[in-house]
Amino acid sequence: MRDFFCEIRNTTVMGLMLMGASAMAQMTPVGTWHSFDEKTGAVKSEIVIEESATGLRGYVSKLLKKDADQKRLCTECTDERKDKPMLGLEIIRGAKKEGTEAVWSDGKILDPENGKEYALKMTPIEDGKKLEVRGSILFIGRTQTWTRVK
Repeated sequence: MRDFFCEIRNTTVMGLMLMGASAMAQMTPVGTWHSFDEKTGAVKSEIVIEESATGLRGYVSKLLKKDADQKRLCTECTDERKDKPMLGLEIIRGAKKEGTEAVWSDGKILDPENGKEYALKMTPIEDGKKLEVRGSILFIGRTQTWTRVK
């Protein structure tokens, strides 16, 4: 009988460890996210964030607005992304984790609507189900909340 309870305890401990590891794995911006139109609240695009040699990078993988022109170009961009297709456009560059906190910064985020780049800060929230994405110049900026795609 004692072996039976030890086995249950070991199985429970192992399950809790795996659940904890799974939750910790989600506390990163790496993954696929939905961004939203700030005016209407409608899903706007799908963004994929992945690791690279220079930090995290993110690109537009899908345009999801009903009226989105799938062949749209970044006409407002002023660097090498000028007139490149929005699909596949790299909008996040160089973000790195800040110490032991679940915060990534030191990168840049591009707003393709106006072609401007902003200092970037990303913070996973709600056990990694959502991502606060802040773009700013000095102390002025705005924060969007993206939702992880399952």
